[in-house]
Amino acid sequence: MTALTLSTAAVPGLRADAIVIGVAKGTASKAGGPVVAPGAEAVDQAYDGGLAGVLETLGASGAEGEVTKLPAPSGFKAPLVVAVGLGARPGKDSGYDGEALRRAAGVAARTLAGSKKAVFALPVTDAAGAGAVAEGVLLGAYSFDAYKDNGKNSGNGRNGKAPLAEGVLLGGKPRDKAFKAAVERATTVAEELNRARDLINTPPNDLDPEAFAAVAQAAAKEHGIKVQVLDEKALTKGGYGGILGVGAGSAAGPRLVKLSYTSSKAKKHLALVGKGITYDSGGISLKPAGHNETMKCDMSGAAAVFAAVVAAARLGLEVNVTGWLALAENMPSGSATRPGDVLRMYSGKTVEVLNTDAEGRLVLADALWAASAEKPDAIVDVATLTGAMVLALGNRTFGIMANDDAFRSAVHEAAEEVGEPAWQMPLPEHLRKGMDSATADIANMGERMGGGLVAGLFLREFVGEGITWAHLDIAGPAFNEGGPFGYTPKGGTGSAVRTLVRIAELAAAGEIG
Repeated sequence: MTALTLSTAAVPGLRADAIVIGVAKGTASKAGGPVVAPGAEAVDQAYDGGLAGVLETLGASGAEGEVTKLPAPSGFKAPLVVAVGLGARPGKDSGYDGEALRRAAGVAARTLAGSKKAVFALPVTDAAGAGAVAEGVLLGAYSFDAYKDNGKNSGNGRNGKAPLAEGVLLGGKPRDKAFKAAVERATTVAEELNRARDLINTPPNDLDPEAFAAVAQAAAKEHGIKVQVLDEKALTKGGYGGILGVGAGSAAGPRLVKLSYTSSKAKKHLALVGKGITYDSGGISLKPAGHNETMKCDMSGAAAVFAAVVAAARLGLEVNVTGWLALAENMPSGSATRPGDVLRMYSGKTVEVLNTDAEGRLVLADALWAASAEKPDAIVDVATLTGAMVLALGNRTFGIMANDDAFRSAVHEAAEEVGEPAWQMPLPEHLRKGMDSATADIANMGERMGGGLVAGLFLREFVGEGITWAHLDIAGPAFNEGGPFGYTPKGGTGSAVRTLVRIAELAAAGEIG
């Protein structure tokens, strides 16, 4: 990844390929023109205080995501200035929020692909701001090149350009403990989030359940995390009918991976459960043409849980975190589960499978019951679960459901705090009746309208009594099929990783769970 350093050096004397500054949208009193943000004073002075006018002449408005390039002033050791839009200018007594800084840094890092070194002179006023810029740089510079010339050609990044090699962050002293800690935290979280992105982007012929489990085992060994992998034999012996039923049609057997990070100072136990369908064809209820091509991303929930557990271990959080990765490949074959089949789940409850493409809730149900057996203080599951949630909230926002209103609100606040758009969704009791089955205890399908909420109600059936639980449906933001924006690349995004890490931090502080 891009290397990061903190510096308090004067901007003109820094040797780099570019200097990144911020520019905001002006108010009506400023005739709507761009306003140079704090951090760019040295550049503005070199333009005799006329930098805003120069940028306006070049078409800059300060809008979020906007990039304007101009030659550096005479006497600067960097040849280029990159002005990146921050959006609306904050009030007189408030600074730029972390997400504005994160997005601006991400846009700049992506724009500067192919550069060896860039100086980020964005409006950082505290350690949190430095952390946001660091996170934005590392996430924005991400590039997945493993399948381009076997990954050997370093010029395979952005249109033949390698990712930005080094970023120098101004605004914080290198020896300031708070700033240093913020950047170190950002680096850890970004590294694990980018690891999740790599997994999501890996083609399904190279990432089946067994391969995913092997990746988890290797990381667990490296970071002192206890790991247990249940293969087909162990799953059969244990009675994990949901996971086995989904994986029955594939030549690649399913797995349930348990990752356990423990802290000697922990007072809370948080369980994270991730849907890990390494490829989803829909099974016998085959997906129509045009809906299969991106289904390697159906393990994004498991990737997020995996990354969050490793991040918690690396950060040394004072909370016990157990991650459950429910891994299977959903394929049609002579041995596949059929619509109309009844599966006996790990909980003992029976499920009539009316649609084999509603498979994520089946593997999650087994994992949720296994997680519940340990009586954690709270369970959070993450899944690319329903197209209905995409219809409801779009491609950039995930839905949050829970069996506890206060916990749902706390999870929502954590998501918003780290810059992940989310929205609280209800679990209407009247929708439960639609899953009644004449054959089994419950069916895996209910009413079509409100399908995302129906899925949440199904999962609730497999959460142990008295355990606080939340469900994150990340079907929309998990995989970006459009162009990159902010610090979000095309392809796997690593959605929910930062939210899970923040929940773990809050649990460690006794503020949640």
